[in-house]
Amino acid sequence: MPSSTTRLVSIKNRRISQIKHSIILPLLCLAPLTASAAPSEAEIIFSNEVIECASYYQISSDAIAAMNAPQMQVVGERLKSSSAKAISIAQEYQAKEDVADVLSNVQQKQLASLPDNKSLRDLMGKYKDSCKTLLAEPQQRLDYWIMATM
Repeated sequence: MPSSTTRLVSIKNRRISQIKHSIILPLLCLAPLTASAAPSEAEIIFSNEVIECASYYQISSDAIAAMNAPQMQVVGERLKSSSAKAISIAQEYQAKEDVADVLSNVQQKQLASLPDNKSLRDLMGKYKDSCKTLLAEPQQRLDYWIMATM
């Protein structure tokens, strides 16, 4: 039978171990939040692709709002929501400021490519299906870019 001193030392060692774990583990969990690495080439390409979708959704939403057609309001809101989701995804891989800058540039280019503000046919042809797929399965698209840039 162990002596009371041995038992106290064992209890003390377990307690010290518990304290270490309660202090160190939370710090390790916070480490990735404070020291984030620069985005990889794949993450930047992916993020820029998502930003193109965000721009497409914003432009489409604005065009529908300009129609002043109450029956299209639900569609416009869904497009606006998709844009917000795309921006949120992009901000997981790039800084908010970078996302905002790229979004502004992409939006200017997309608007300049339109024959007029009401004709979204070209944008829809290019982005409608691919953006829908991208937002439904973002990890799958990121995995593609990781493999493509290896």
